[in-house]
Amino acid sequence: MSELHTVPFSIVDVFASRPLTGNPAAVVPDADELTLDQMQGLAREFNQSETVFVVAADDDRADWQLRSFTPIGAEVGGAGHNALAACLWLVARRLPAERTEFVVQIGTDLLHTAVTRPSGGPEMVTIEQSTPSFGALLTDRDLLADALGLSTADLTDDSVQVVSTGAGHLMVPLVDRTAVDRARPDTRRLAAVLRTVAGEGCYLYSLDPVEGDAAAYARFFNPTMGIVEDPATGTAAGPLVAKLVAEGRVAAGAAAIVEQGHSLGRPSRILITVDGADVRISGAGLIVADGTVLI
Repeated sequence: MSELHTVPFSIVDVFASRPLTGNPAAVVPDADELTLDQMQGLAREFNQSETVFVVAADDDRADWQLRSFTPIGAEVGGAGHNALAACLWLVARRLPAERTEFVVQIGTDLLHTAVTRPSGGPEMVTIEQSTPSFGALLTDRDLLADALGLSTADLTDDSVQVVSTGAGHLMVPLVDRTAVDRARPDTRRLAAVLRTVAGEGCYLYSLDPVEGDAAAYARFFNPTMGIVEDPATGTAAGPLVAKLVAEGRVAAGAAAIVEQGHSLGRPSRILITVDGADVRISGAGLIVADGTVLI
């Protein structure tokens, strides 16, 4: 039998100002000695939408490197809730108090991260995302609506398009948040639709938020990566706000809030700012659990 040893981990609630809200992620620090199989095995064990491992950077310009996996063992990139979770953990446990900036590496991307430490509230981090890229348009609305368990009347006349700020997701505009909540995707059929436009996940949204200060209300499904539904998705909120800015629905440079997670009982508020090629995602969060796992 192979030698057993323990690995420390934390659970971080992202896009949250109090415990048990937002989107949880497992963070495994000092993971340099773990093999790929062990990382994927731990991601299956934690069964979070993403588990992120903190390892030494192989780029001299970065302070740390992050590797993130979904429960099916798929490795994902981009600056989403996985990166925010790790950065919030690093701020709480590793970053000197006098520092307000650092750089994390995901793949070949270097993500510049800024830290805000408000008095009386949890730390907030802001991470740069990639320049917006507008991909394929989906034209078969009947096929899409059917895969989502909706009708074409639930879709607006706005474009259905893959947009990326690090990961390409299909942006699907619906008439109101009731339609967003009514969606019941068929996983296999939705994955087939996404393949036709080279989309990774599917972001349903409406311009009918719960709170008046928000720009949109959304849900995220990613059958191609083994995520049934995610409570808060930074790599989808960034592309959504980029699309809304391009359409003139959000002012360039204005901070826009995307609401997500209500249907899962994990209400989340994702703050995105898009100004031309500059996209930034911000989120507060807190460590809600620490432990060890035997491998």
